[in-house]
Amino acid sequence: MRVTSAAEAGTDDATLRVLVVTGMSGAGRSTAAHALEDLGWYVVDNLPPAMLDDLCSQMEAAGVEQLAVVLDVRSWSLFEQLPTMYEDLARRGISPEVLFLDASDEAIVRRQSSARRPHPLQGDGRLADGVQVERSLLADLRSVADVVIDTTRLNPHQTASRVAHFFASERAGELRVLLLSFGFKNGVPVDADLVVDARFLPNPHWVPELRSQTGLQPAVRDYVLDQSDAEPFLQQVEGLVRLVSPGYLREGKHHLTVGVGCTGGKHRSTALATELGRRLSASGMRVEVMHRDLGLE
Repeated sequence: MRVTSAAEAGTDDATLRVLVVTGMSGAGRSTAAHALEDLGWYVVDNLPPAMLDDLCSQMEAAGVEQLAVVLDVRSWSLFEQLPTMYEDLARRGISPEVLFLDASDEAIVRRQSSARRPHPLQGDGRLADGVQVERSLLADLRSVADVVIDTTRLNPHQTASRVAHFFASERAGELRVLLLSFGFKNGVPVDADLVVDARFLPNPHWVPELRSQTGLQPAVRDYVLDQSDAEPFLQQVEGLVRLVSPGYLREGKHHLTVGVGCTGGKHRSTALATELGRRLSASGMRVEVMHRDLGLE
């Protein structure tokens, strides 16, 4: 067991926040763990769930407010202990959160092959066989995760930024909104809670002087936002985010990811996500805007 520490601060009467970090091998668990350390979380790698109750006692005595436990399938028996772990935490008044790191099978095989590392579950079979076994074993845990981050098209810096958006210190009762622009031709982001489609608007790609620019540049931004249907679209999406926000908080969810898609993720979705972020931020919501496919052809 490897234990790594981070800045520890808090008050004796603060409720310990517990985060379970798990997901597919090669999807970025280590990157997420390092990002959490940088955010001030106390991170424990591959702790047997049966030991978590005692660890929580030590953390509370030390005044630690945020504990992240990284679990993987190197020992499947760890996951069989999860129900007991949740019962122990419930007796303490702690409701653990789950962060699940995911990626496409192709991305995982490519990363594992590049690192020349076998998959922990492939046995005598192919690396791809191990990925399928792991995905099956983790399906139930993924389905109950509070946050799923799809790292298929993310580099380590982008993955760390996504983790920071969701798990930096937050104010009580606050919803964190991530607006993620993307291109449908590169796939719908599997970690989006809501997806809206901007392909009904005229595409700047077919305007020669705009083709090489992006939705972050004034000429493209103005072209997109000046379309007659753009303003009603923005108002509807903004209203939808405001409508669902109280319900998310009532259900104990503090994170909302909205995917804004167009064909390539370069023009319309980028301009609209940026404008939505500006409007929601101006009203006091905690918002971050990311552009998944901006640098892709």
